[in-house]
This record gives sequence, C-alpha cells and structure tokens, in this order.
Amino acid sequence: MEDRQKTLKAGEGKLAGKQGQNSEEAAKDAAGRGDPSKSRTVYVVGHKNPDTDSICSAISYAYLKNQTDGQRYRFVPARAGQVSAETQYVLERFGAEVPRVLDNIGTRVKDMEIRKVPGVRSDISLKKAWTLMTTQNVYTLPITNEKNCLEGLITINDIAKSYMEEYDSAIVSVAKTPYRNILETLDAEMVVGDPDGYFDKGKVVIAAANPDIMENYIDEHDMVILGNRYESQLCAIEMQAGCIVVCLGATVSRTIRLLAEEHGCTVIVTPLDTYTVARLVNQSMPVDFFMRKEHLMTFRLDDYTENIRDTMSQKRYRDFPILDKKGKFVGMISRRNLLGVRKRGLILVDHNEVSQAVDNVLDAEIMEIIDHHRLGSLETMAPVYFRNQPVGCTGTIIWQMFRERAIDIPAQIAGLLCSAILSDTLMFRSPTCTALDVDAARALAGIAGIECETYAPQMFAAGSDLLSKTPEEILYQDYKKFEFGDLNISIGQVTSMNAQELDSIREKLTPMLAALPGGREIDMVFFMLTNIIEETTELLCYGKGSEHLVEEAYHQKVRENRAQLPGVVSRKKQLVPSFMTAISRMTAL
Repeated sequence: MEDRQKTLKAGEGKLAGKQGQNSEEAAKDAAGRGDPSKSRTVYVVGHKNPDTDSICSAISYAYLKNQTDGQRYRFVPARAGQVSAETQYVLERFGAEVPRVLDNIGTRVKDMEIRKVPGVRSDISLKKAWTLMTTQNVYTLPITNEKNCLEGLITINDIAKSYMEEYDSAIVSVAKTPYRNILETLDAEMVVGDPDGYFDKGKVVIAAANPDIMENYIDEHDMVILGNRYESQLCAIEMQAGCIVVCLGATVSRTIRLLAEEHGCTVIVTPLDTYTVARLVNQSMPVDFFMRKEHLMTFRLDDYTENIRDTMSQKRYRDFPILDKKGKFVGMISRRNLLGVRKRGLILVDHNEVSQAVDNVLDAEIMEIIDHHRLGSLETMAPVYFRNQPVGCTGTIIWQMFRERAIDIPAQIAGLLCSAILSDTLMFRSPTCTALDVDAARALAGIAGIECETYAPQMFAAGSDLLSKTPEEILYQDYKKFEFGDLNISIGQVTSMNAQELDSIREKLTPMLAALPGGREIDMVFFMLTNIIEETTELLCYGKGSEHLVEEAYHQKVRENRAQLPGVVSRKKQLVPSFMTAISRMTAL
C-alpha cells in the first residue's frame, strides 16, 4: 500500500504540472495566435452539465493524446458546465485541476488571420501615411497614441479626398500642420525658424507677380512660395508673412535671414520647383485632421465571428481594427479574413448529440468522438475517428485505449477513470454495467491504490449532499436534452443512498419542473430520483403527453406527476430506449 501511495503522489505531481501547462497554453489559443510554429490547441470536452465520467474522461483522454500525438497538437481538457459535488470530490481526492470552462467553441476573432499593421501617430503627414500604405500594401492605417490605444483610422479614400476635394488655400494652417511635416514632404531645410513649430495661421500663396502686385494678396501669417528673387522675398517679409518657401535650392542671403528673424518669419529652402511645392504642400498636413475619430467600428479578440459577421457585411468599411482585452490595438481584419478563419479543434467525449454539446459545436473542427451512448444528431463535415462501445462508461473505453497503445497509466489518471466507471455504473449496479467495466475498474483501482467497495460509498456520499443546493443547481447538475422526432425532451437525474433526501429534493424541484415545458425548446421534462441502494427510480414528469408516454413505456400509472419505476436506474440504457420504443408505437398508431 505504501508503494502505491508513492506511485499516486508521483503521478499527481506529473499530471498537475501537465494540466497547469495546458491551462497556460490554452489561453494563447494556438489557432492563429502566438508562435505559428507551435502545435495547434485541440480541446477535449464532455457534455453540458457534466457528470464525473464527462470530466474525468476529458482529463484522461487529453493526457493520453498528449502522450501519443503531442508533437502536432496540444490537447487541453475542458468542461461545458459546472462540476458536481461528486466530481469535485474526485478531483480533489486525486489532486487533479478542474478543467477550464468551454461553453462556446465557435471561432473567435483571435482565430482569424489578423494583419499586424503597426499604428502610427496622429501628427504624421498625409504623404508619409500614403507611403506607408503603399509599402505595406494596406488600405487603412490605424492611428495610435504612445500607449498603443486606438485614436482613429485613415484610409486611402480619406487621403484622396483631401487632395482632390480641398480648394481652401488656408487648409494647411487650419490643419495646424507641423513644420517638420512640411520639411519632410518638401525634402527641405529650415534656415530660419523653429522646426518644432506649427503653421497654424494664414493661407498658402505663390509669389508669381512683381512686388507691387504681391502687396495686394499677401496677408499677415501667410506662407509664400517663391523663387530666387530678392525683391519678392523682401516684400513677403515686410508684408508680415509667416513663412517663405524658397524653391530650387536657391541661396538665401544673410540680409534676408536677418530680416526674417526680426519679423518672426520662417524661411524654408527646398530643391523642388514652385509647381511641385504647390502640389505637395497639402500632403504635409497631419492625418489627425482627416482621420475618422468618432464611432469607430472595432472588435475584440474574444468576439465570436458569428456575432461580427453581420456587422461587417452591413458596414461599407474595408478594414476593421482589433483590440485586446485591455483595449490595446492588435491589428486589422477584413471581410476576406472571415472566409479563411480556422476552426477550433475539438474532441468530444461521453456524448455525440448537438443538444448536449458546447454551443456552436458545428462551427468547430470535430476531430474525434469517444462515447458509449446511442448515436445522436451530430453531423460532421469530414470523416472523423468515432469510437462508440456498448459499455457502462466512457472511462472504460479510454482505459482500453491506454492498453492498446501501450501507454502507462499514472496513478492519478487511474483514480479518475476508476471514479468515472464507479459513478456511471452506480458501483456495478446499473444495467449498463458490463464485465469489461468491472475489469477496468478493478485494474484501475489497483493502480490508484484504492478499493472500489470502500471508495465508492465515500464518493457517492460526497455527491449526495444535495439539500444544501438550490433547485437550479440540483436540476442542471445532470440534465440532458434529447430529440425524438419532432419532440424535444429533457431528462435530469440525481442519485442518492438516502430516501429522505430524495423526498426533500422532489419538494424543492416540483415548482421549477412544472414551469419548464412549453414553447419550442422543451415539450416534456422528466426527472429521475434514483435510489442507489434500493435500485429504483421515482420519475417526475411534466408537459403535455408526458404521463401518457410514461404509461405507454412502462405500463405504470402516473399519479400527481410521479411514477414509480422499480429496477430502473439508468437514463441511457433504460429510460431513453423505452421512451424511443413507446414514441415509435404511438407515432405508428
């Protein structure tokens, strides 16, 4: 026994480390995020309102897959609901982490190909923005601040409009254009003035006439574009121009410089000709003046693609910025990126019905299904590995797979799988239990260092502490939906070794159960109060036709929405098949 305990502790340490690693890696979500050279994340998950088999099988199968196929994929156990008290006891007993919640497997923005377009500051020139768009082959530039928070967007259309539709000669000053932008755009040098200043007053004019005429159209603070004409330069300065731009790289005399300094006039020299300067000067304006700042359509990394699809189709924007959880800019997506979104990898254990699976299961890439229930309504786009055996527990199938692949079972995994089998077979009392389940449980118990007959009552006792829970917690801890033709039927179940506890549960659940049927989602609802010791079930039934269905299936009279079903303890192998047979007979009539 001492050796077994040592083995168990060693296995616990190994698996706990593995589970912690998986949790961190899952947060990165390998589909489209992080280092593309690393393996892809595949989630292993059971059904909604998971029981002990669903949780323990997910953990155990993820461990097995990581041993056999861990080079290509990272297999992460997950759960589609809250764990029950029984399952919590099992996980704590064997030192296993509670799997992460995965209630929706639909693709998210982070699964898309996000273009990593770097943000630019709002004071860069239109010309620089255009150059960046051309070199990066993008149509939209994000404008961000020093903290990488999105301030606005500018598109090629915005730049084209600024160039083609602006006829105001004062627009350069209205835009509060930095002189650094003007120097960069005109490939110029400032010989008088402050390069960190702004041209924020006056209009832009060309000094094409003689000084006598210039006096009639040059106003204070104007920017005057001129050539190597001393008289014109002097006239502009005396007319209190804010800036003169000397073209063709002409030398500015010392006298003109001194006069410019005295009058507070900036002097810029550019090698470009007058025509080119006049054409380019508007391109020096900062993007801040033209960018869109209000009502920006942004998405978050965790947004589901199904939720953003309609928005993207209705808006006439070409690109949409993506933000992380802290509101920081990440990159851009377009409608084209929706077409190539990579589905998230998924392995289903202990179920194969859409109604029991995580939300948007059909949007995932289902890679495998390991189950022991009837074939359900789930369809896949491509062939998958599907293993379904008529045994009492999914854990038994996974035990077989460990053996088939010659993988050693750690003590911790053995404890989880043994617990799953004991729970699903009601310690070998359920009619679903097979000889293979018994052999598997005994073998696993030996590895885990436990005795089935001693451990099972402790596990059941921990899980039967139901009176402290709310009616909602009791109802949904083991609650499944089934489709029988046009009928939507829900069946819940609790098991206990205490008849008085089951009576109290019935009183707590009755008002809630009576209100559930109706509408399109649920036609009938049934709840099994199963006494493990007496191997009997009291079935609560609500909804139009529910009493008739029970009487047709079991020939038992239903009184006050209750029917006694001696010998019935299994929803999967007894209740559901009997209902299916009865519905078939009723439909045929």
